[in-house]
Amino acid sequence: MPILRGLVNGTPERSSRRLVFIEELGVKLEARTVLSGIDLEISSGEIVSLIGPNGAGKTTLIRVILGLIPHQMGRVSIAPKLVIGYMPQRLTIDPILPLTVHRFMRLAAKAGKKEIATVLDEVGVRQLRDAQVQTLSGGEFQRVLLARALLRNPDLLVLDEPAQQVDFQGQIDMFELIEQVRARRGCGVLVVSHDLHMVMSATDRVLCLNGHICCSGAPETVSAHPEYAALFGPRAAESIAPYRHRHRHEHILSGDVRSADAEPHDSP
Repeated sequence: MPILRGLVNGTPERSSRRLVFIEELGVKLEARTVLSGIDLEISSGEIVSLIGPNGAGKTTLIRVILGLIPHQMGRVSIAPKLVIGYMPQRLTIDPILPLTVHRFMRLAAKAGKKEIATVLDEVGVRQLRDAQVQTLSGGEFQRVLLARALLRNPDLLVLDEPAQQVDFQGQIDMFELIEQVRARRGCGVLVVSHDLHMVMSATDRVLCLNGHICCSGAPETVSAHPEYAALFGPRAAESIAPYRHRHRHEHILSGDVRSADAEPHDSP
């Protein structure tokens, strides 16, 4: 795990550690080239997002990182003793199978009641410990899946469509939760998502994938790249521009909003 090095503004500072290094990766499935020339690096304490159309190879890339499928070209280097927490895109559970959230968590890892309660509390669903998994809402189930991924105390979180089947406010809450987990644990996070609004506002780096890397970099850089516009439409950079909230205002006694940059003045 990342090494604590002190406090910065009250938050533990962790030394950066390279978790995944991929160079010139190529993958063929049934004689079809799915990925070619992929370069990717993920370090502790950063959120990296993969975006791209259906069939772009995002899930294939994740499976290579997880060691589930082989690659035919290039180099894949994983940090020694790297612990990965994985949140799958889909998980089907038999609707007639009696399965509580607690039992579901126990099936994923050898963890005690205290550890399970801790991660459920971390994602805000501790009260659902004894609920049947099949009765959970989409947002509740996604949070349970995230808690399940956290049980192993991972160095790297791999999240495949973590905000699917969740309403707009739930998507915002999920990506804020992911940011909080990253800040608290100092782990690296690799996110795959189709929700460009959320990804562009909640990540450090973006890789736009379509069999190869079309463009990569900071969200602001990627959203202005011609390849990004070619994939998502000519108005993509304008209509899906990254939104970064800056709380640069204050509420005064009258109820009005005043910019924090404005010069203070005496009331009449």
